[in-house]
Amino acid sequence: MTLPGRPRTWFGRLPGRLRAWFGRLPVVTRLVLAVAVTMSLVLTGTAGLVYWRVQTALDQQLHDDLAAYRHSLDRALRTGTALPPGPSGSLYQILDAHGRILRSSTAVGRQTLLTPAELDSALHGDLVRRDVGSLLPITPDTLRLQAERAGTGGGTRVIVAAVRRGHRDEALRELLAQLALASGLTLIAASYVGYRTARAALRPVERYRTAAATLADGAQNLRLDVPADREDEITRLGHTLNRMLDRLEASAVRERRFVADASHELRTPLSLLRAEVDVALHRPRSAEELNRTLRSVDAEVQRLIVLSNALLDLEELGSADHITRAPVRLPDLVETAVAPHRRTAERAGRGLRADAADTTVDADAGWLVPAIGNLVGNALRHGDGAVHVTAGVHEGRLRLRVTDEGPGFPPEFLPRAFDRFARAEASRTSEGSGLGLAFVQAVATAHGGTARAENHGGGALVTLDVPC
Repeated sequence: MTLPGRPRTWFGRLPGRLRAWFGRLPVVTRLVLAVAVTMSLVLTGTAGLVYWRVQTALDQQLHDDLAAYRHSLDRALRTGTALPPGPSGSLYQILDAHGRILRSSTAVGRQTLLTPAELDSALHGDLVRRDVGSLLPITPDTLRLQAERAGTGGGTRVIVAAVRRGHRDEALRELLAQLALASGLTLIAASYVGYRTARAALRPVERYRTAAATLADGAQNLRLDVPADREDEITRLGHTLNRMLDRLEASAVRERRFVADASHELRTPLSLLRAEVDVALHRPRSAEELNRTLRSVDAEVQRLIVLSNALLDLEELGSADHITRAPVRLPDLVETAVAPHRRTAERAGRGLRADAADTTVDADAGWLVPAIGNLVGNALRHGDGAVHVTAGVHEGRLRLRVTDEGPGFPPEFLPRAFDRFARAEASRTSEGSGLGLAFVQAVATAHGGTARAENHGGGALVTLDVPC
């Protein structure tokens, strides 16, 4: 089906079977065939034009010579003088109204050059022109003749003037041979150049295919060798494939990390669950002992749920192409994140204050709210004293800071604070999975920003800086 307004290619106009056969050929073969067919058409057209122009010039010369010779014969008959010699290879015949030969060149003899129909046409005043013999295949005694009526004192006569076409036909045959040779050599050269060009153009594609096959066999860290000194369709394809390989490798790394993290972190709570159940089943237990066992199992199950949710959130953030930004008021955003922790702060006798600039930011509240909540929860769980949340916009960037008045981060922990499952000293690791700060950094990265942990004024400080 051809879309309206969209021209069909020559390939689309091929018959169905031929198009199917052509489509099964290798790309290089198809390109060479396309070049060969196109060049054949161009060369045929060019050769035909050259041949026509030369033939026209030679024929015009013959016509002029015949016309001049015929006129000289007519003048000689009218004046009664001797018939003049014509051009080299010329012949003549003088016929009466009944087709009888009155005078004739010796080479012609008594053979009439005109057919009865041609004689009748000439007697009616028409100029008769005809070729005797053919160019191909070669025939002897090829002639071109002209016949016309001439009125003389002795009655109506028909003058037939002819000239041999041998030189003209030989020149045309030689021209055909040269054109065929030149066209054949040109076609071979064009096909060879087309073949070499196609091979050279598709050589990078073959390298890419080989590299892709190597990747399919399990090769790691594979990248295509794309030239850096040019920019064409093939190099753009290579860059696109390399970006695809980068994303595939990043996806594989995330998958391996997820599996490794999950297997590492789930092993301990699962082992504790198994131990609790085994102990409970080892011998009959009282209701109070079973109640304690179930509470312990419930705590481990809750820990598994929290850990699983955190791992899934990190995986979703790492694999998403982009986040969904929407305008949101900054005070509402911060209050939504802080509100669930106010009762915890009150029970612990600690202050929790949030100061947010009265402005609107363009961000994904669905991810920023839990990230801020993680920072507040960490400060309440691992820090000391009052927790202070500040948020403002500076030069198009949202800067959010969470501080506490505790002992701060151990210096050796700061370089790996945002690593998954990274934990500080026991003073800050009584609870938690070690994924809170990793989640905060993932949210910042997804927004195109950064997260930074440091000690400030005797307490811990975590800064979230994202464009808004």
